[in-house]
Amino acid sequence: MTEEILIVADQKAGNVRLLEPLSGRVQRRLDSLVLAEHAGFLPLGGGKCAFIDNAGGALVVVDAFCDVPPRIIPVAIPGEHLACDPPGRFIAVTTGLGLSWEPWSDLLTVVDLQSDGGPTSRRIRTRAGEPGVVVSETPDGPAAVVRHREPGGIESISIKQILDEGVHCPQLQGLQVNASPDGHGDAFDPTTGTMFVATGQGLERFDVRKPQPQILPAIAWGVPGRAYFLRFCPRRRVVVAVLREGGAEPRSWATWNNTLWVHHLDTGQTQSTPLGQGLVFRFALTATGIASARVHPDGDQLTMHHLGPSDVAAPELRGTWELPSMDGAPRPGHEPWDNAERRAIAASPSSEFVAVTRGGHGEVQVVDTAEPGNHLQTIALDTPLHDGGHLAWLSAEDTAPGDTVGR
Repeated sequence: MTEEILIVADQKAGNVRLLEPLSGRVQRRLDSLVLAEHAGFLPLGGGKCAFIDNAGGALVVVDAFCDVPPRIIPVAIPGEHLACDPPGRFIAVTTGLGLSWEPWSDLLTVVDLQSDGGPTSRRIRTRAGEPGVVVSETPDGPAAVVRHREPGGIESISIKQILDEGVHCPQLQGLQVNASPDGHGDAFDPTTGTMFVATGQGLERFDVRKPQPQILPAIAWGVPGRAYFLRFCPRRRVVVAVLREGGAEPRSWATWNNTLWVHHLDTGQTQSTPLGQGLVFRFALTATGIASARVHPDGDQLTMHHLGPSDVAAPELRGTWELPSMDGAPRPGHEPWDNAERRAIAASPSSEFVAVTRGGHGEVQVVDTAEPGNHLQTIALDTPLHDGGHLAWLSAEDTAPGDTVGR
């Protein structure tokens, strides 16, 4: 396996660990940092990775393969989403609800990592809510393309304008088109300039190469349920999701039906296969497959599917692994995120290794999913990983961002 690093964040305990993923040896420790878990990690290429520190109000850029201090750039918090342009120079950060039940912050931050004199950040006011964001190239330069909710909309705002006018948080508006009001989950294909949004209607698409976004035909899910989380693979040119049927009844999470869903961008073909009942919070892409961790009262399970060509009816099941149970796991009849542990998942981009956390136990299980009989290895950490923590798997071979939306 190439030189790789597994980043483990414990947002509840306020720390981040950089590990050698097979031995579990801790290479670096970053303390007093509270990862914005919803925004996640954003690999920037060249061994670098960005995330939001919700305690310090900063974007943190770490070079995982060099022992140099991380760069700390001020941004508005609480962090909701972050995304970068394809070269990894400009980063956009949106703000969410934090501990509020009602939208209250309308601040969007843009960071230029390569400005003269060092990284520069500027904040503007847009519209309060729980916005998603991608960063697109347009004829007028890069743009922060914001996905609004309630009412739904896709708004493109010039990054040059934000950087030029963003002192003292001015209110700026860009060109906008309508979108469904329940969007949750975004992806971006730089090759075609297409922004993808997961909604109850399907995979909604927008051409954001021009200052005025253009609505494209949506792609129906084709099976019951909807997605809340998307991943994009530029190498295989697929958008991957897990559809959840029954999400409107969170206390019945143990009977939610989950479906793995893959859309091949160049052929327009879609594949799907059932994943079983329970909570599938997130998933990860390996070099050749898709790994998902499912939580269920009858036992938790890691499932690996091989991602074949688009003319295959469904992703092929490669193997399953039983995961050690969690004390404080979600309980039937209660919401699965109500004082309950979860599992985070990450995968090697260049092999079939997968890492899954055991929330509340301070453990990470690592397995080579290339063969179904391979055994789980356990990495024990000195931090509990309540709520499951969060993971990212970086490869030194990645020279540029792949998926440009934080996960």
